[in-house]
Amino acid sequence: MKILVTGATGFVGKTLLPLLADKGHELIVLTRDSKLASVRLPVACKIIEWDKIPLMEGIEAVINLCGENIAGGRWTYKRKQLIYDSRVLSTRSLIDYFLKNKHPIKTWISASAIGIYESTLVPNESAPNGNGFLAKVCKDWEEETFKAKELLQIRTVAFRIGMVLGSDGGAMEKLLPLFKLGLGGNISNGNQWMSWIHVRDLANLIMEAIENPSCEGPINAVSPNPVTNREFTSTLAKALKRPAILPVPAWVLKLILGEMSQILINSQKVSTDSIKNSGFKFIYPKIKDALKNIADQAGHTLIMEQWIPQPVDRIFEFFTEAHNLEAMTPKTLHFKILKVTSSPIREGTLLDYSLKIRGVPVRWQSKITEFIPGKRFSDFQTRGPYYFWHHIHEFIEKDGGTVIRDRVLYKLPGWVPGDIIAHWFVRKDLENIFIYRREVLENLFASEEKA
Repeated sequence: MKILVTGATGFVGKTLLPLLADKGHELIVLTRDSKLASVRLPVACKIIEWDKIPLMEGIEAVINLCGENIAGGRWTYKRKQLIYDSRVLSTRSLIDYFLKNKHPIKTWISASAIGIYESTLVPNESAPNGNGFLAKVCKDWEEETFKAKELLQIRTVAFRIGMVLGSDGGAMEKLLPLFKLGLGGNISNGNQWMSWIHVRDLANLIMEAIENPSCEGPINAVSPNPVTNREFTSTLAKALKRPAILPVPAWVLKLILGEMSQILINSQKVSTDSIKNSGFKFIYPKIKDALKNIADQAGHTLIMEQWIPQPVDRIFEFFTEAHNLEAMTPKTLHFKILKVTSSPIREGTLLDYSLKIRGVPVRWQSKITEFIPGKRFSDFQTRGPYYFWHHIHEFIEKDGGTVIRDRVLYKLPGWVPGDIIAHWFVRKDLENIFIYRREVLENLFASEEKA
């Protein structure tokens, strides 16, 4: 099935895309920044920009996850407008596109949120809508979404999503550092209900909606076991083996976050009977298992793919010549190979090199810890700037060319404070390095193909 996905570079999208690809679906990603998306997406797929939408063909399903992060900053007038427009207006323009261009489209799946509800206790999806800012955003967003059913005459689903939990993204990206430092605690009195879902279960729900023709209408996408903030706090503290004795009063949150504080203070106990009745099986139905899975994840992960129109043997050979690293590294890093114990590389090879990270001279040594000719090799930092670095390079034959898959696992020095201070800069630097490498490979091997 050919599927158009928006919001694919977000937390949920990056979990969902590999599941869709593994099922053999053809993916097209609609994004604001195609260059950045190329190193943030975990699968190789077609990427197009919103303001340059070409005439596409054969789209059979849409998964609409677009939307500015609601917890990305204080809700100023400008930010609230951005939160609203990125959901409501983007959905409207996408439906307009499909009204003007014929496609064999059968299914439209959209994100929404449990913030649409008015009451604390939500027995089902027919519960009344609220009147606040988030409720209005969700209500108007769903109104635009269900025009797909009305105007395109197709099956339409809106997942009303609770708090999404997972490692390296979402709410936990902000909470984990605090709890690891022992600075966690109840929010307000801790009695407010939290309706949550693990990101993997949410991705599986979307997969189910793609394949199950009976899945339709608004659906509460939350775990069957909501918890109070007090239970969430104590469970996370136990999973991390840290104390959580510093409560945050509601007035402090209101003072610091303003209107946005309602995300943390408001209580919502949302029923998920419609999902349970469908027979869907959660991987993480209990908060203890979900938080243990997250707490067990060490460091950060960077995954990306690039397709090159050259045979696997040619690409693998290029990567195993160590000195080609210099050509694939931005000149601003002053990267230089100092010593290689064998060329081409093989298992056990040691590579010594120098570079400058933000102007600071660094020496780095890597060891090739795995080497499977024509398929995969991995390098492990034995000395260098990271506390931990393991880079797995995979080469997969596909569509007459080669998919280069990179999976980098890394931890920064300085424990939690070092991660809080430096990770944003490090992540940005790594993305820029891989963007540069991507462009070098495209130019080099595209010119070879033409020749």
